Amino acid sequence: MRRSNDNGFAERRNAAAEAKRELLAKFASAPKSADPGMQERLAARDAVIRAREARRAEREALKTEENQRILAAAAAMAAAAEAEEKAEAESRQAEIADRVSRGVADEAARKAERDRRYAARKARQA
Repeated sequence: MRRSNDNGFAERRNAAAEAKRELLAKFASAPKSADPGMQERLAARDAVIRAREARRAEREALKTEENQRILAAAAAMAAAAEAEEKAEAESRQAEIADRVSRGVADEAARKAERDRRYAARKARQA
């Protein structure tokens, strides 16, 4: 069941050629890069890009500053914790040393008392 007026190939070729001509006409009528209007649009686009980059750089600088502040605060907290831990360790060491010295002093006092009793007993026997 062929169509009687089927001249498809020639029609398709003509349609493709017409589309190509229209496309070329469209590009030929497009503004050139030397056109003042195009130059203005390009300049405006460049200004927007520079402003965007400046805002991005400012955001990054603020983030970097915030990170530095956080790191400094963390370092200060770590130093304070380390100093507190060191003071606590020194306090424990001093307490242990005090306990040991009291133990030695008590032992010396007991030995002196024992020696005194021994000497008193020997004196009574003699």
